[in-house]
Amino acid sequence: MYAARACLKTLLIEKLWPGGQVTYAAHVENYPGFPEGIAGPELCEKLRLQAEKFGMETVLSQVVGADLSGDERGVRTSEGEYMARAVIIASGLEKRKLNVPGEGRFNGRGVSYCAVCDGAFFQDKRMAVVGGGDTAVEDAMWLTRYANELHIIHRRDQLRAAKMLQERCFADPKITCVWDSVVHSIEGGEAVEKLVLRNVKTNELSELPVDVVFILIGQDPDTEYLRGQVELDEEGYVITDDEMRTNLAGVFAAGDVRRKTFKQVVTACADGAIAANSAGRYLSGQ
Repeated sequence: MYAARACLKTLLIEKLWPGGQVTYAAHVENYPGFPEGIAGPELCEKLRLQAEKFGMETVLSQVVGADLSGDERGVRTSEGEYMARAVIIASGLEKRKLNVPGEGRFNGRGVSYCAVCDGAFFQDKRMAVVGGGDTAVEDAMWLTRYANELHIIHRRDQLRAAKMLQERCFADPKITCVWDSVVHSIEGGEAVEKLVLRNVKTNELSELPVDVVFILIGQDPDTEYLRGQVELDEEGYVITDDEMRTNLAGVFAAGDVRRKTFKQVVTACADGAIAANSAGRYLSGQ
């Protein structure tokens, strides 16, 4: 939006749909201007339309590589290569996987990484959520509108989510917490039928009958295509200064993909505005 309003020829290259992680949020209640809250996908669509109003173009394509050296920087995608004098990296995060037997086999058949996307397909079913952070607990509470019963599986004996979310969670009669446990395997026939759980303190195995498991254990930065070019930290996040500049002139980063302490929609938007301003100044020779 800020780049287009500054009369820069602006192209957004997006793998699936604009918005990133917030498109998975059922209800966003902490973004300014929406006192009643707003669905994540609806917020993203409004932002896209607003940016396109000022002239931004959008291409749906997956980035597979980049050459960010020199004055003309190339971004390679599954649909071809695009050249630009300035690039803003905003590739966000990828969902973490459990890497247990059955996870890959049942992906899309009872294994899901997006409660908002898939929850409605399991009306009156037995559900499990793996995770204990804010996202896991928020999504678990949202899923109770569909679930017959819901189990939160967490490797510790207490949740990591904000206290307010925990209080709401514990007050919901549909939710049961399974403490000190991890998923050992996911089993079933044509679709998921049960989880085999391992108690991390006793190593005992137990079975939990479920129809769907939502894996919500965090995410990793989507920066593999940048290795060897842009400076990354030990976890793979892009390192920038306060002006969103990377170690390469003309290359900037914004949002969850960069190293920062507070990952929220509002801070990602701020990053984007700063990055666009810095890109404009770079292109004008300042």
